[in-house]
Amino acid sequence: MIYVIATSDVKPGMREKFLEIFNAMVPTVRAEKGCLMYQPNVDYPSGLSAQKPCSDTLVTILECWESMDALKAHLASPHMNDYREKTRGMVSAKTMNVVEPACK
Repeated sequence: MIYVIATSDVKPGMREKFLEIFNAMVPTVRAEKGCLMYQPNVDYPSGLSAQKPCSDTLVTILECWESMDALKAHLASPHMNDYREKTRGMVSAKTMNVVEPACK
């Protein structure tokens, strides 16, 4: 099992449209073979001192996949290509971190 923590820094004023496009794709991704979790998230003002300042442009996607092969198939899927086309020009920066559980 692997987890993906992906971020999209959306251009100012575009987060709601970005989330509309993203959320329309979520049920299709969740139905993919090997997808255990796929969830877009926005910053929550917790008031905790360790939390970095909240951003109204950041979207963090938390994912869980059965395997790296499942993630690779997801990234190459037609609906992901469609999503990338629809959101072209909306995102100023992206990151992806793939991690695995450190305890069994």
